[in-house]
This record gives sequence, structure tokens and C-alpha cells, in this order.
Amino acid sequence: MGYRTDLAVEAMDYGAGRQAARQMRGFTRTEEETEGFSVTKLVIHTEEVAQALEKPCGTYATLGLGALIRREEDAFPRACHALSRLLRELLSPAGEGPVLVTGLGNRSITPDAVGPLAVGYVIATRHLVSHVPEHFAGWRAVSAVAPGVLGQTGVEAGELLHGLRDAVAPSAVIAVDALATGRLSNLSRTIQVTDTGIIPGSGVGNARNELSRRTLGVPVIAVGVPTVVDGATIAHEICEQAGVSGCEALDDLARPVLVTSRDIDREAADVARVIGYSINMALHPQMSVEDVDLYLS
Repeated sequence: MGYRTDLAVEAMDYGAGRQAARQMRGFTRTEEETEGFSVTKLVIHTEEVAQALEKPCGTYATLGLGALIRREEDAFPRACHALSRLLRELLSPAGEGPVLVTGLGNRSITPDAVGPLAVGYVIATRHLVSHVPEHFAGWRAVSAVAPGVLGQTGVEAGELLHGLRDAVAPSAVIAVDALATGRLSNLSRTIQVTDTGIIPGSGVGNARNELSRRTLGVPVIAVGVPTVVDGATIAHEICEQAGVSGCEALDDLARPVLVTSRDIDREAADVARVIGYSINMALHPQMSVEDVDLYLS
């Protein structure tokens, strides 16, 4: 059984391919701190490393939310500034054109609701830029949509986004989704930002249509929050660290069992707000947290 995670830094640190990837050296990894939050940047340069980690070539920035979880003073605005800075870095190649923001997932299932909740905080400006240019000519045209899931709409999110791409003609897409982690300590406590796009549902064994530059024709920046852990991954890690092999109880985890936290409803709402505010601030650098509050009120 493989180590199941959507986080690139976890795949490098704990996954089955970590030793092979490190020996290849076709990557760079840096650790830094911004606004009091830890940031780990992993850049995968070669296809060999990408195959070993089962992650596409590209940049992965992982923001630790320790200060926010600890409710430190001014943690929320600092988290928004830190995340918006990471987003601007990855969005810079797309220029200043229109952006389509999509919140992937099922609003009715709390661990999968981060995407739709985050989009609820994104200020849509496309109609304002075109219809009220005297007030919004200097703003970036932003469209925001939560397409739901196949079981709700009968339409793949990827199919809907292809149609929206043709109508909106964005220079980039920002996709927000829930992820799977391999470690309980990362549940709702990290945000991964990557320029490699995303395959919705891949972390829980329900992969849907890929959303990436290859499929949509424009850069796709994926923002993800781990909200579930695969039960088998947890069990195997515990057995491995305890030096136990051949545990019969692991057979009961042949079917996927997903574990989340007791406070996932609050945690999902908190981190979704950070993401939504950060997207606004990344797309409109003149905006502050207070400005976003004002426009959303």
C-alpha cells in the first residue's frame, strides 16, 4: 500500500519514492518564514523526480498555519498577507488579465466544502469592470464559481470550467479544493499552493478530470487544504514506526476509510476565509483585509 497524500512535501518526506527522489537531486527545496508563518517551497525540475513522488513538475509552496491555529494576535491578517504573496508569485507569469476562481467540492460534505466556502469570500468584479468602468476600470476582472460535483449536477466540474473558459477567456484559473494528507498533524493546518493544477478527488481515490494548463490552455494555480487522512496510511505508518509487520487488522482497511478532525466544520470555515481573502488581496494588491471586509459586508 502506498503513502497516500496530496501534499508534495509529505511525498518527499514520507512517501515510498522519497529515497529515489532525493538521490536524483532533480529538485530544490527551501524553508523560509513570512508574516510569522513557515513556508516550505519545493520545486520539482525533472520527470524522474516527478514520477518518484507521483507529483507533476512545478512549484509547490506549503504554508504552515500554526500561528492561526494558536490564535496568535493578528494571525488572520498575517496569514492572508502571507498566502496572497505566494499566490502573486505563482500568478505573475499570467500577467494582469482576467482570472477565473473556482471552488471545487461538495458544500454538503464538510471536509469537502473548503472550495465552495472559499469562493463565497471572493469578490467577483468582471461585470463591474465592464458595466461600471468609471469606478472599476483599474480593477482586475474576476469571475468566481462553485460548480458542485458530478453527483449533484450530472456534469463534471472540468466540463463546466471548459465552457466558462471559453466564455470568460481568463488569463489564469485559481482552483480551491480539499486535499488528503498522510499525517494527522497537518489536518487543516497547512495550505498548499502550486502551479501544476489539480486532479479533483485524486487524494481520496475518486479522481476526476484534470484541471491544468494542459487541459484548460491557461495557467492553473491550485490552492488546497488537507481535511482528511486515509485510515490505511495512518495505520501503516504506526505499524512501520512500531516495527510491526503483517498486522491482520490492516486487512479491514482494504476499503478506503477517511479520517477527519472533530472540529472540521470550524476549521474548514476558518481556512476557507483565509483563502478567499488572500485571493482578493493577490488579485487586487491595493486591497487590505479591512477593504475586503468592507466590500463583503
